[in-house]
Amino acid sequence: MTEASLMSLLAEPFMQRALLGGMLTGALGGVLGSFAVLRKLSFFSDALGHSALLGISFGIIIGVNPILVLIPFAVLFALLVSYLVERSSLPTDALLNIVYSSSLAAAILLLSQVKSYRGGIQQLLFGDILGISSLDLVVIGGLLVTTLIYLGISLRAQVLLTLNQDLAGAVGVNTRLHRLGFTLLLAVVVAVSIKAVGVLLISAFVVIPACAGRLLSRSFPAYVALSAALGGGCALGGILVSGAINLPSGPSVVIIQFIGFLLALLGRCWLAQTPRLSSRT
Repeated sequence: MTEASLMSLLAEPFMQRALLGGMLTGALGGVLGSFAVLRKLSFFSDALGHSALLGISFGIIIGVNPILVLIPFAVLFALLVSYLVERSSLPTDALLNIVYSSSLAAAILLLSQVKSYRGGIQQLLFGDILGISSLDLVVIGGLLVTTLIYLGISLRAQVLLTLNQDLAGAVGVNTRLHRLGFTLLLAVVVAVSIKAVGVLLISAFVVIPACAGRLLSRSFPAYVALSAALGGGCALGGILVSGAINLPSGPSVVIIQFIGFLLALLGRCWLAQTPRLSSRT
């Protein structure tokens, strides 16, 4: 693609909405992902992403836009998982595996009864951020503001829960309430982000920037900020690559995130070796 054609593409309203939406969604995933990774909730986003296919299937069956079904479905999923974790002695990852496998099986059975779907199931599976609307931007922006306000108000409790849940309970933090609140917020963010990267890739959208940020940061505030910056920056780069060489947007974003993670890993290894090299000289 020539420079002129790229500039022409960037002047298109749909591309501008996609770039803004990608940065907002990426930053949102990075912020919550930084907490989720340390709390070992990485598998939650993956399980919700796969289980969301059941909500999408219901929307298709009843003739409602599947995107409208995703948020209430995500909330119900989070409440169900939280209830099962509290009432059962089984490990969380095992429960998530049971729930998402059963949901995925039910979704496949429902979709087998669908003769045709005009919306394009492939866009829901792999994402279509280029089709983001102004209303989607408002929702994502509002969700980002809500997330920052919630984390700002409950920052002490969230940090304690992330670093040491037993200590958080000992100093008077309502661990059950704050854990449920964070889980619900993460579920809504995952549901909203599915339109950008799709059901199959949503886990990477939340986890990869957070893992890269953890490799490069030495303090918790820097870790959260860097995860958000990497999430938004990689989303921007992925969308630009997608538009420039005509590739699917969701997979392009995830590949750029993976490249960023590899660079962070190499940087971490180089920094770890630098003191040893200097001590030998």
